[in-house]
Amino acid sequence: MNMVSTPRLTSLSHGGGCGCKIAPGVLASLIERSASTTPFAHLLVGAETADDAAVYALNDEQAVIATTDFFMPIVDDPFDFGRIAAANALSDVYAMGGTPLLALAILGMPINVLSTDVIREILRGGEAICAQAGIPVAGGHSIDSVEPIYGLAAIGVVHPRHLKRNSSACAGDALVVGKPLGVGILSAALKKERLAESGYRTLIDTTTRLNVAGPHLAQLPGVHAMTDVTGFGVLGHLLEMCRGAGLSARVKMSQIPLLDDVVALAEAGYVTGASVRNWWAYGAQVQLDARLDNVARSLLCDPQTSGGLLVACTEDAVPAVIELFHGFGFEHAATIGHMNAATSDSCHVAVDL
Repeated sequence: MNMVSTPRLTSLSHGGGCGCKIAPGVLASLIERSASTTPFAHLLVGAETADDAAVYALNDEQAVIATTDFFMPIVDDPFDFGRIAAANALSDVYAMGGTPLLALAILGMPINVLSTDVIREILRGGEAICAQAGIPVAGGHSIDSVEPIYGLAAIGVVHPRHLKRNSSACAGDALVVGKPLGVGILSAALKKERLAESGYRTLIDTTTRLNVAGPHLAQLPGVHAMTDVTGFGVLGHLLEMCRGAGLSARVKMSQIPLLDDVVALAEAGYVTGASVRNWWAYGAQVQLDARLDNVARSLLCDPQTSGGLLVACTEDAVPAVIELFHGFGFEHAATIGHMNAATSDSCHVAVDL
């Protein structure tokens, strides 16, 4: 492939990966007047609780999962960009406890800026991840756009009994996260050409690792709720779980797994604008230990592209959940806190040192 005159992919986009998401507060105002989905009796999951995908019951034993996710480049290598975007899109199916069936490609490219070879590599990266998941890319849609955009519309299936929402956690549940945090910080350093080769390998490894543990976790007794940690950071997606269940949560910063070197990079100022927007959107619902500094806040709000699963389960189920995560290669899986009853009719997250 001749890429001599090709600009860096990340230079063509104002944001990257799940950091492109519209800020939570703005998104809430945009959809607050959306039409209700309650008249559709077979729609098991709609937009009511900001869940990861829509789910529609076909019969007593089958429900179809539908989701879409796409964004601008988080890395410069086109093949890696395609892989990351595809893994991120399929994660929503896994987070519902489902198994992917097929995908459709979503492609927007500045045709006069990027060569067809580069665009083809992006598509090939997405196809490689879908092949790893055992599904076809069965079609899609493309447009000529100012900024490069790629992702998937993904379709999956789940038994209604094993469906896991983000809103079904119970008071007293433990919270287990499957992947370490820090993707946004690594991507910020990469965009400024300050990420070491080892950091890039870490970035690619975590963002292209499929959350295939999802449907197996969903069948474990004691697992009540799941979501994946993406653009709103671990705090944002945990707050969605709290609001959906009418609960609060308490987590310990010292127990949250982090990718190598992200603390030092955050201390050096390599944080995303999305992490700041995230805090503006939901910081009022977060109680931070006074000993936690701005670096900790940046880590908690850091947008995770193709992040890990967040599981709410009974204390008795924690060993089985951790063992299952480890069995699928998620060696950093850890318990980070608990769900609690909401106080004063307010759903919030408290973060201890």
